[in-house]
Amino acid sequence: MKHDFMSHDLHLPELTLRGMLLGALITVIFTASNVYLGLKVGLTFSSSIPAAIISMAILRFFKDSNVLENNMVQTQASAAGTLSAIIFILPGLLMLGYWNGFPFWQTFLLCACGGSLGVLFTIPLRRAMVVNSDLPYPEGRAAAEILKVGSHNGGQGPQSSSGMGDIVSGGLVAGIISLCANGFKVLGDSMSFWLPVGTKGITQIPLGFSTALLGAGYLIGIASGIAILVGVLIAWAGFVPYLTNMLAPDGGATAKFAMAVWKSKVRFIGAGAIGIAAIWTLITLIKPIIEGMKISVKSMNSSSSERELHRMDTDMSTKSVIIVFGIILLGLVLTFWDFVSAVPISAGLMWTLVIVGVLVALLIGFFVAAACGYMAGLIGTSASPISGIGILATIISSLVVYFIASENNLFATEAGVQFATAMAIFMTSVVIAIASISNDNLQDLKTGQLVGATPWRQQIALLLGSVAGAIAIAPVLNLLYQAYGFTGALPRAEMDPNAALSAPQATLMTTIAQGIFSSSMDWNYILIGVGVGVVAIIVNLILKSTTASLTLPPLAVGMGIYLPPTLEVPLILGSFISYFVGRYLVARAKMRAGELAEYDVEQSNRRGVLFASGLIVGESLIGVIIAVIIVLSVTTGGGESPLELVGPDFESTAQWLGLLAFIFSGLYLVRRVVTHKFNKEEALAMKAEQEQQ
Repeated sequence: MKHDFMSHDLHLPELTLRGMLLGALITVIFTASNVYLGLKVGLTFSSSIPAAIISMAILRFFKDSNVLENNMVQTQASAAGTLSAIIFILPGLLMLGYWNGFPFWQTFLLCACGGSLGVLFTIPLRRAMVVNSDLPYPEGRAAAEILKVGSHNGGQGPQSSSGMGDIVSGGLVAGIISLCANGFKVLGDSMSFWLPVGTKGITQIPLGFSTALLGAGYLIGIASGIAILVGVLIAWAGFVPYLTNMLAPDGGATAKFAMAVWKSKVRFIGAGAIGIAAIWTLITLIKPIIEGMKISVKSMNSSSSERELHRMDTDMSTKSVIIVFGIILLGLVLTFWDFVSAVPISAGLMWTLVIVGVLVALLIGFFVAAACGYMAGLIGTSASPISGIGILATIISSLVVYFIASENNLFATEAGVQFATAMAIFMTSVVIAIASISNDNLQDLKTGQLVGATPWRQQIALLLGSVAGAIAIAPVLNLLYQAYGFTGALPRAEMDPNAALSAPQATLMTTIAQGIFSSSMDWNYILIGVGVGVVAIIVNLILKSTTASLTLPPLAVGMGIYLPPTLEVPLILGSFISYFVGRYLVARAKMRAGELAEYDVEQSNRRGVLFASGLIVGESLIGVIIAVIIVLSVTTGGGESPLELVGPDFESTAQWLGLLAFIFSGLYLVRRVVTHKFNKEEALAMKAEQEQQ
């Protein structure tokens, strides 16, 4: 085995108390940020790189800090970027009307046990998919590079300080704009221009001003940006004008009518496209997944003497895994029992549902862990289709519960149907937690391999991160629910439904579950979406066969149809900015020629990634802070907008000011990237590290 960064054993502290406390704090903060962002738009950000920068900035004040300790902090904090994906399904219990809030212990145990299972299930996959694999792990390698460069000069080198400055700058820009838009209301967050189409139809040209989504778009890349744009055009240049022309009353369609058509019909076309694209993605990966699992099982049978050859090749002991697994099993049984015992059904049916729920989590969980780990290795954590896994898990869980419910006559009452649907969503939540953590863990283990970490210590850090993140999820979900509400689930009748968090994946998966348990869903639009998804898959295959650089991810096309358009425009713009800035940097490097020209591009690109990450963190954290203020205001008899400085007459002006602020943030992002001063010392260090690998 080749140890890329530390081929010799140095007695350096890795899993320290201060590191664990810092990692727990970052985990809680980033979990809150990701929950907010995920509920708003259905996207979460990877927290590994920002956590690594923050860790280096803080721990450098301790003279004995080192790259391995920083790696453990980012390993633990990375759970925040993934476990928060539980929001893709859990709010569905409120949308059903089954829950009135998020009970802490049920939510905590569900998230902690599911996340910890994701850690355990990836332990036997480490050798197959990290050590003995050529998978690229793009984000794992990027995090390793930042940690290694930042470790020079005790973490006080130029890259460390510059990286922290980029994240802080991005956070300040996004935070100030978000506070003015969502708090003071002096900046608008979107605007739309409505256009008549045909005799009665209507459509819109949407503009959204979210700096967090601009940063997210910068990170997802041009292929996903173009695919989302294609989805937007299919929805708003195709289906919406066609359906509004067909269905509008004699007076013609209004903006309100067009939005109703999109929500009740066109969105289900997007759901169908997402579903078939997710299935296709898994089909294309089934062969390498099975091969990887075969290698994993074989590696588990290797002798203990082989495993003890080097500290960098040691996983958690079998005894430790069994103890943790036993605790997780007990936690799952308790949370499922607590969930099903709240309804008046027989003890036999209760135990049947508890056992089936746990078995679904265990049996589907390991396959899901392998699938998500492999996808993360291929395309990175952020781009992995967790929502596709969620859709399939929702269908499987719903079918299992449907069979049990029909055998026990639960469908005789409306309450029985509601409980069966809620049970399917609850079961799916465990699978999503497993999927989200396993999607990130192998990426962290790859980072650890490159910087010389000890795997079993990383696995402990990941378990701690799962528990810390689980502690934060229920309170933050309750906070955001009380402050904003979710689409289809408002805590107070007087709240504005247009201001509710969209929770797109939770809405989609809840709708799918309800459609399986009843006949209320119009499957025609789902089937049309399946057809659109099939066409997108075929186009993507043709593009891949004719050119290696151009693709059209089918999942992103489906999301473009499904998500609100004002949320997608910043994503699209961010991806285009990233592409054209990248082209400019490459052209500039060619003009300069020189042996180190490629590192000039790499330095600038890294600065853009860090600034974009700061945009995401800044807006997300301000969103959580504003939510706290709103809840405090409402609970003390105040209004829904305690920070608002202007009245409704200012709305039009606020929209134009919001547009100007958004343009400024985009131009500032470009400026920080293209004006980055080339650092020869840093470039030489990067070159030496690459040659060493």
